[in-house]
Amino acid sequence: MCPPMSRSIVRQSKFRHVFGQAGKTEQGYDDIRVSKVTWDSSFCAVNPKFLAVIVESSGGGAFLVLPLSKMGRLDKNHPLVTGHTGPVLDIDWCPHNDNILASCSEDTTAMVWQIPDQMGTRPISEPIVVLEGHSKRVGIVTWHPTARNILLTAGSDNLIIIWNVGTGEALISMDDHPDLIYNVSWNRNGSLFCTTCKDRRLRVCDPRKREVVAERMAPHDGIRPMRAIFTRDGNLFTTGFTRMSQRELGLWDPTSFEEPIALLELDTSNGVLLPYYDPDTNMVYLCGKGDSSIRYFEITEEPPYVHYLSTFSSKEPQRGMGFMPKRGVDVSKCEIARLYKLHDKKCEPIAMTVPRKSDLFQDDLYPDTAGSDPALEPEEWLEGRDEDPTLQSLRDGYVPPKSRELKVAKKNVLDTRPTTRRSMSSCDGSANLPPQLVERLLEEVQNLKATVLSQEKRICDLENKLSKYTNGTA
Repeated sequence: MCPPMSRSIVRQSKFRHVFGQAGKTEQGYDDIRVSKVTWDSSFCAVNPKFLAVIVESSGGGAFLVLPLSKMGRLDKNHPLVTGHTGPVLDIDWCPHNDNILASCSEDTTAMVWQIPDQMGTRPISEPIVVLEGHSKRVGIVTWHPTARNILLTAGSDNLIIIWNVGTGEALISMDDHPDLIYNVSWNRNGSLFCTTCKDRRLRVCDPRKREVVAERMAPHDGIRPMRAIFTRDGNLFTTGFTRMSQRELGLWDPTSFEEPIALLELDTSNGVLLPYYDPDTNMVYLCGKGDSSIRYFEITEEPPYVHYLSTFSSKEPQRGMGFMPKRGVDVSKCEIARLYKLHDKKCEPIAMTVPRKSDLFQDDLYPDTAGSDPALEPEEWLEGRDEDPTLQSLRDGYVPPKSRELKVAKKNVLDTRPTTRRSMSSCDGSANLPPQLVERLLEEVQNLKATVLSQEKRICDLENKLSKYTNGTA
């Protein structure tokens, strides 16, 4: 009789064989002059509709926005978004509206933009709101994960400001950092955020109490810049350098900062490791500026807690990286993540895929993920309420929202594109109009609104037909 087989010592994980694959040449975006500004942000932001890249521009700062379907060589007449008077340093798509993007710049401002589905040929130079509150360049901009219209900015004045962009007002200001802030990351429900700073401290902040609730001095011994992000269970994942300039990653419990949960040395290189985290799979992708590889790890509750999975390698070094929200991946191909790698003059999509033979929807790979509906209004969040992200199923893949109308919030400038600004005096004469004329004007306005709505519906139907043809489903 054969002896029983020994138990396998290989760790069981459905993500153990995830592999990365670069898109074909025709699936990339060519002739993009990526910005050469020396700033450690990702220079790229992506959502299920658009790709945005910070680009070189004369006479101020600019970024490029492309519909994801517009692959290939960039049209020389494609318009830029050109509102900043200094180089753009960071951009971030709103998680609750795929047409809204925030940017920040060396000109000390942050701006919020409404990007139309049809870009036209003229540059977009009028933001819907300009946020002025910093006295030096603004290097970080990041949206709240669950509350509508809440945006955080951090500047070289060491100030963090949280805004309600629907009204353009600053809600919270924090000056707890004595030196340059390297990065800011919200936790899953947006009740806390963590920061790394040039003073080598890792901090956890409660914005509504306006206080630092936990901090750790030098989670990495080196003096080079660190990065930190929250994981879904409230721990902190960090990247930094050892005293000997080796790159290192760490996992920390912010309720007991004395010892790390895990600390792992990687290699010797100068590039700061930018972490991109997927809470659905608990995987983190590490992309170093100047590297030509992407390492990925799985975080689990069993030792050693951070498990190395594999490395995607290519020949060209990366200038920056964009990370697609989960609702934008291709579930029919078992794609669990998609990154957009910036080269000097192009952007290349890289799909991370779990090898599966079945064509059926894989429930175990795709739990319900954060959708595009906010869980809270800004006033609710400010009063102390917390909610996890509103979830959506990926079973049918990404379906663009049928309606372009945003839910109207009080004083919400995002819901209507501002018309040309007029002085108050030019509107004062309306009170003297005869009643019959007022009625006729109101009727005309109603008729125009009805026409616009019917055209919007027609555009939606045509776009859906087009997407079916391009996806080969028609």
